[in-house]
Amino acid sequence: MQYIDLRSDTVTWPTEAMRTAMAQAPVGDDVYGDDPTVNELQRLAAEMTGKEAALFVPSGTFGNQLALFTWCPRGSEVILGEQCHIMQHEAGAASVIAGVQTRPIFAPDGILPLGEIEARIRGNDIHYPPTSLICLENAHSSGRVVPLSYMKEVSALARRSSLPVHLDGARLFNAAAALGVSAADIAAQADSVMFCLSKGLCAPVGSMLVGPREFIEKARRKRKIMGGGMRQVGILAAAGLIALKEMTGRLAEDHANARYLANKLAQIPGIRVDMSALDINMVFFAVPEGIDGAAFAAALRARGVLVNPPEAGQCRLVTHYWIDKSAADAAVKAVAEVFDRSVALGA
Repeated sequence: MQYIDLRSDTVTWPTEAMRTAMAQAPVGDDVYGDDPTVNELQRLAAEMTGKEAALFVPSGTFGNQLALFTWCPRGSEVILGEQCHIMQHEAGAASVIAGVQTRPIFAPDGILPLGEIEARIRGNDIHYPPTSLICLENAHSSGRVVPLSYMKEVSALARRSSLPVHLDGARLFNAAAALGVSAADIAAQADSVMFCLSKGLCAPVGSMLVGPREFIEKARRKRKIMGGGMRQVGILAAAGLIALKEMTGRLAEDHANARYLANKLAQIPGIRVDMSALDINMVFFAVPEGIDGAAFAAALRARGVLVNPPEAGQCRLVTHYWIDKSAADAAVKAVAEVFDRSVALGA
């Protein structure tokens, strides 16, 4: 069966152009710095984000943790949102790799109140871990985009406190498309940025860490420590080049398809779509209390639609390059059938 996969945009396959480019990519040993394809990718990534330098890394988690490892002395403290990816979905890596303490702020929409940030910046007291970094996420995993005006306020606060800002920009180009600005406009508000080449950009592997040249030089050494020296990585970088050159300009289509899907789902009795969380390519909806989440996902799978089971009564669907309006219509039809009273889901 050919499934309609709405679990995440991480499920995207590389395009045929990417597969061809990967097969034909000129390569070298990237640990020696002589892989021409990854060098071109790093140059382009730095240029598109307005940063001095860039470094290819295997994944978004790797890139975020490498940033913490590079910015933060061991035993220091990082201020970040309680619901952010670094805090919730990176397996506690900050304590293992960088050896830092996280100091979270409740921020379900990615907006850390400025007063809360300022209150958590540690003074010079031997009893406290010194604050070493502030982390933001844009676009946020809640499906919302963080306003540029807010990021500028955080950036100014960080400068006054002599602290760097790292941006988890896994979906940086989605945020740029939603805000109607360039990726460089967003990246300008952070000292370092990680963004993914996979997800909506369709590359099969890889993320980029961008920032000041000195920072990236330090990160290259620490990437080696983390096992990220990947030799003939140009084979992967070739897909990343197409991701940046061709795929960044079409993300608004995924956003439009998400809104289309949301509007269709909202017409199904019993479904409550969160219409306030439609900034990018994610659709969140609440399922009625008492529905068995595993049974719900299994019933959709049987109808050719892949979703993750609801968490706390909320389901997330994600559109991407391989989901068009016809796929959205088929998914809505399947969801409507599952919600029909004739389908026993434990409600």
